[in-house]
Order: sequence, then C-alpha cells, then structure tokens
Amino acid sequence: MNQGSRPNRGNQRPQGSGSGRGASGAGRSKQNPRSADSRPGSERGTESSSGSWSKSHGGPKQSKKSGAPAKKYSGPKAFGKERFGQNLGPVDSGRTKPTQRARAAAAQSDLEGVRLQKVMANAGVASRRVCEEMIAAGRVEVNGSLVTELGVRVDPERDAVHVDGMRLQLDAEKRYFVFNKPRNVVSTMEDPEGRKCITDFMRKKSQERLFHVGRLDYQTEGLLILTNDGEAANRLAHPSFEVPKTYLVQVRGPMATGIGAQMKKGIKLEDGWASVDSFRLIDSTPGHVLVEVVLHSGRNRIVRRLFDEVGHPVTRLVRVQVGPIRLGDQKQGTIRPLGNQEVGHLLAMVGM
Repeated sequence: MNQGSRPNRGNQRPQGSGSGRGASGAGRSKQNPRSADSRPGSERGTESSSGSWSKSHGGPKQSKKSGAPAKKYSGPKAFGKERFGQNLGPVDSGRTKPTQRARAAAAQSDLEGVRLQKVMANAGVASRRVCEEMIAAGRVEVNGSLVTELGVRVDPERDAVHVDGMRLQLDAEKRYFVFNKPRNVVSTMEDPEGRKCITDFMRKKSQERLFHVGRLDYQTEGLLILTNDGEAANRLAHPSFEVPKTYLVQVRGPMATGIGAQMKKGIKLEDGWASVDSFRLIDSTPGHVLVEVVLHSGRNRIVRRLFDEVGHPVTRLVRVQVGPIRLGDQKQGTIRPLGNQEVGHLLAMVGM
C-alpha cells in the first residue's frame, strides 16, 4: 500500500454476530419432533423446550470473544445487493490482526498499484463513488492500517483489504462453497469402496479441485465448507482458531434434568475430556428429544460420543452452522457458492 500523504494510523475493527433465517434443508422425516409452541427458546446455554427442528436451523448466537468492542458503521452496506450474508452483522475484531506477511506486503507495494476505490468496486463492494465515501468515513483498512484518503494505491495480489472488518477476497481464482451433505455420503472427494462422496454432487467435476473443511461421518447430515483456498481450509480446521460448530441432535427421550450442565462442565471420553460451549433443549415429544449444541472441538464423532456417554445415543445429527456460515434453507445434496459477505466474515474469523 502506498499513499501520497502521511497515512492515518489506526486498527479498528468491528465485532459481533448476526442472525439468520432458519433452514429446512435438512429435510423432514417421521422421526422429526413437532411442537405446537413456536415461541423462541430460552437464552443460549440453558435447557428449555420450545421451537421445532426446522425453526432451529439458523443456529444460536455465537459467543463473543475478548477483543475490541463492536463498531457499527453507518452509510451504505458493503455488498448490499447480495442475497447471502445480509444478517451476519459486524465481524470479530479480535481475530483480524495484520500478519507478518501482510506487513511485508505493505512495505513492498509499488507506486504503480491500483487505486483502492477501484479495487473495492471491482470486488463488488459497491459503486466506485460509494467506495470513496466508505474510505472517507474510515471504514476501510489496508494491511491493518486505517485509510481515510483517496490517494492510496494497492497491489491486489499482495495487499490485504478489509471493509467494515470484512476481508475482501481479491483473488478471483479462490472459490468457497457450502455443501448440504445428505446421510449415507462419505465426506471425501473420492471413495475407493464406491460409496457416494462429495464429487458425485458437483456439476463440474473435472474443473473444480476443492478441499473439504473437516468431515462429517457417514450418517451425519448438514453443512460442509468446500474451497480451493488451502490456507483458509487449514485455518478453519485448526483447533487454535476455535471455530464454533452448531448441531441439531435428535435422541430418544425423555432426558433427565442436568444433562446439559454435565456436558458444559465436561465429560471424560477415551481420548480425554470434552465439553460443549452451549446446550439448548429445543423440543420434546413422547419418545423424542431435540437438542441444539455448539462446540468448537473437531475430534472424531465428538457429538455422538458425548451423547453416548450420557446414555442418549444419537438417532439423527445435522450440522447447521460453522462459524458465521449457516445452512439456511439450502436443500440437501446441493452446493452453493458463498456470498462475498460470508467469505469476508469467514476469513476474518481465522485471522485473514
């Protein structure tokens, strides 16, 4: 990044979490519990009985991590015309700190770069005029430094640009998708045993080389992120970033009081202690209980093993959210591209 006059210094980023519409993508079955009470459930982390399977697919509000306070930006919204990601809110400011690579890129940017507002407009943020207003309003950062003047030039291949805390993906070759995995599908791109796998649901099998972020076991349904961005995939799967994952869990009922508190406190499994970040009883009908849990552990079959340990084997399991990305009303077996806002929030969550 280069600028004709002395750059403004600052490093303010917003934080928070949004809300989304519930999903029906996981489908309905005869096992699905129904409830006449459609009022919202209790606050996250408590045990209550309300709502239904389909109404819970949006997931709970995620816990806020320590860091700078949330900042609300006024004026036109970045990527305001997009369908996906409208309700994600401000990003977590504690995660998007400039890396050593970003600082080195800033020092090497050359004066022949592209004007910042043009780069933003080309990325689909807004019109060039609106992008200029965003810069002047202090809503844009380049390599971790706040920019408020219009003379800045950047190198799209090396510089990191954030708008309202969201990282702009300036590499057109990087792709990000959400796959709603059905039951009895292997979470791999190929399967030597000939079972259905992710590639069977892709239209352009020969043209897309994608990584799946984490796995879902053969019987588990729901959200899988697919991308050709190897660095993002590694960070999203790495336990140090503590990316939260939200599941809807159906078990046989009734469920004794105190199970949720026990799971939040911690349960000893064969490979060590494990716990959930939140536990919420969504619905209870004779013989069936629907629970929503949030946890950041990526250990193998961790949700099923936790419920086995407390005496309630899982009869159906659907992952409905990973970080800020929600399953929404996406149909099973389909793959959709992430919107720019979703990509921005996702990259910000893992410090990119």
